[in-house]
Amino acid sequence: MALKVGVVSDTHGDLDGWRRCMDTIFRDAELIIHAGDLLYHGPKNPLVEGYGPPALAEAINAAPVPVVVARGNCDSPVDQLVIDTPIQAPYAFVQLDDLRILAHHGDGLSDEEMARWAASWNLDIFIAGHTHIRELTRRDNTVFLNPGSPAIPKSDGSFEPVPTAATIQSDGVRIWDIAAGTVVCGPEPLPTQ
Repeated sequence: MALKVGVVSDTHGDLDGWRRCMDTIFRDAELIIHAGDLLYHGPKNPLVEGYGPPALAEAINAAPVPVVVARGNCDSPVDQLVIDTPIQAPYAFVQLDDLRILAHHGDGLSDEEMARWAASWNLDIFIAGHTHIRELTRRDNTVFLNPGSPAIPKSDGSFEPVPTAATIQSDGVRIWDIAAGTVVCGPEPLPTQ
């Protein structure tokens, strides 16, 4: 199966970060999964230079491929008035052929709960954002992916924070530095069925 899915989280109203994703790593994607926090910057985050929620909403609505969205903690019901695709809550489930993917924003879920969901749903990939810290790991037969943030990247101290998003492709999952166009994590092979 030829496959390319774009994965992003925590855009927080940053049109520039979305455009960099669309112009580079998502250019030939057939689907985009957004793990939440689309438009509002939140009370703890700074306003980014490209902050423009109305323009970002228009750009998401104009995406040339379907966008699947899980609700984040900064997303509100009023956001649905400007976003054409359903903002699903509290998670979004995607099945592509035999590949089972669950996206949840990640707030309020412990690692143990995510592992339990992954096992009970027989997930191949569990996507969670919220922390803005990129992460790509495998536990048992599930890939756990946090694509970081193209708008407000953060670090756990072990790497320099750079704006990131991810791709799921036939040959593996990757996290990309969207400014440099380089892979910063991966590829992590897709789980076997």
